[in-house]
Amino acid sequence: MRVAMYYNNRDVRIEEMQTPHIGPGELLVKVIASGICGSDVMEWYRIKKAPLVLGHEIAGEVVSVGEGVKHYKVGDRVTVAHHVPCNTCHYCLNGHYSVCDTLRTTNFYPGGFSEYIRIPHINVDRGTFVLPDEVSFEEGTFVEPLACTLLGQRKAKLRAGQSVLVIGSGISGLLHIQLARALGAGQIFAVDITEYRLRMAQQSGADHVIHAKEDVPAYLRKTNNGRLADLVVVCTGATAAIGQALNSVERGGTILFFAPTEPNVSTPVNLWDLWRNCNSLVMSYAGPPDDMATAIELIRAGRVAVRDLITHRLGLSETATGFKLVAEAKDSIKVIIEPHDQRKGGFAIA
Repeated sequence: MRVAMYYNNRDVRIEEMQTPHIGPGELLVKVIASGICGSDVMEWYRIKKAPLVLGHEIAGEVVSVGEGVKHYKVGDRVTVAHHVPCNTCHYCLNGHYSVCDTLRTTNFYPGGFSEYIRIPHINVDRGTFVLPDEVSFEEGTFVEPLACTLLGQRKAKLRAGQSVLVIGSGISGLLHIQLARALGAGQIFAVDITEYRLRMAQQSGADHVIHAKEDVPAYLRKTNNGRLADLVVVCTGATAAIGQALNSVERGGTILFFAPTEPNVSTPVNLWDLWRNCNSLVMSYAGPPDDMATAIELIRAGRVAVRDLITHRLGLSETATGFKLVAEAKDSIKVIIEPHDQRKGGFAIA
């Protein structure tokens, strides 16, 4: 089978690998659609394990079922979580699935930018979800990132009517905007450094869009009844965004750090201000299985319009182009790779 082998952000090659063989309790899934995540182009993180096949936002069709599998059959349309928790360790039992050792070591093989993937028994058991007829394969690629968004907003304790500031209006930021709107947020503000993404933020439901060069706290006070934001969601690893978030959160408010910086990045924090203003700092990573199930229902019901966020659909042979688009972070939002599409040229729909 063909795979897109990652060497670095500028070197993604189409190579041949043997189609995986499955064992008892496993599934073989034909990948129909696979989204490029912003984390796929975090070169400082990925290059340490290169060469490898990336891709974890997948939807596809079950083409082979291992002995003992009871709940899935050939022909099922599915999406699959690449990381799954053990559900029994200290962290899982306390609701901290994202730091479970099992979650951090599980994966399907070889990766979503391939024609077929093997789903290990543990991922079959607690990370494979049948897509409803109303949810397309390409919409199914959003289940995992939307699950991550759900976990983040739950940890941040977003309440109806609260004002929300999203810093970074890429795909994660736009999902946060749409989800916050669906969950009853009050005014929603979006910040970015590119006009294209600010327009997409407005289309996704932001009430106000602000260029990052502007005085964001002053804008908030002017348009939000003299107050800063109740919830600030940081969807970029840029260090400037951290300072902007700290200056833009209202007393009693929360900052959700949804995107990482590079390792060893230090940022000065005024603990006195945080203490005096009773602010909370929350981190969030991944999304447990229950959030995957919720994400499917939100997509099915149209509460989160993920199809509107797809800007490019590319064949597997164009994966390198897709990585370039996502790494540049300019005129693209969600790039979908379709491993079995033989087109020679991709197209944008936004």
